Amino acid sequence: MTQQIPTPPAPPQPEPELTGVRNFRDVGGLPTSDGRTVRTGRLFRSGHLAHATETDAQFLVSLGLHTVFDFRNAADHALEGPDVELPGVRNVNIPLSDPADGREFWKMVRDGDLAQLHAVLGDGKGAARMANSYRGIIRHRTAEHGRVLRALAEDSVPALLHCAAGKDRAGLSIAVTLLALGVEREAIVADYLESNAPHRRYPVRRSGESAEARSPEVMELLAPLFDARATYLEAAFAAIDEQWGGVEPYLAQGLGLTPATLAALRDKLLV
Repeated sequence: MTQQIPTPPAPPQPEPELTGVRNFRDVGGLPTSDGRTVRTGRLFRSGHLAHATETDAQFLVSLGLHTVFDFRNAADHALEGPDVELPGVRNVNIPLSDPADGREFWKMVRDGDLAQLHAVLGDGKGAARMANSYRGIIRHRTAEHGRVLRALAEDSVPALLHCAAGKDRAGLSIAVTLLALGVEREAIVADYLESNAPHRRYPVRRSGESAEARSPEVMELLAPLFDARATYLEAAFAAIDEQWGGVEPYLAQGLGLTPATLAALRDKLLV
């Protein structure tokens, strides 16, 4: 019998040069622990689409998207605006808590002086805030993450998952999806850290353009909010292990996913 050599998965397409959408990328190509690979052209992640140009929108439509999952909350929509409408694409808003949540907090980020920023973010408090928020989203947003994965398993691919910057809420939702697909944690972290590339990063917004408003000290204090740090995602993984004892019970007990749903999800998104 002639042995058939499996056809390798197609490599991800070159990244487009989007003008008004930050942190866009295809999650395809990541390997799973059982030797399969995440399909290209099925699962995408990005920052918000509120400022997408006409050319950006044409590109996004060309992907054949079925659903855009928007994890922003009302405060995000008030600040940035709603996503642009993409013809023929369903938009589903599932608000998740912003790791730097709260209008007053973001007002402090934009307007606070060095002393105020240091009081709230200094001495490791900013990084601790982010890690604790990642843990909280994992522990308390199981219904939302379960809803997303069931939708992906049923009829919602190709799909784009986004929040404001495409780093935290979208990053966690993509991480949960990749865990359900059997992608190793190290590969998930590596994909997450790609949000640190200069062309992907969400711009730091500060009131005024004075040297003091963006001094090195100020930018260092704000860095934990705008960085993708492995310790944040590792805190989320630790929450899964501590509360559920591992990924499989997290998926079954925490997210309420049946074996049939997981099999359908993997059939949709793996090759």
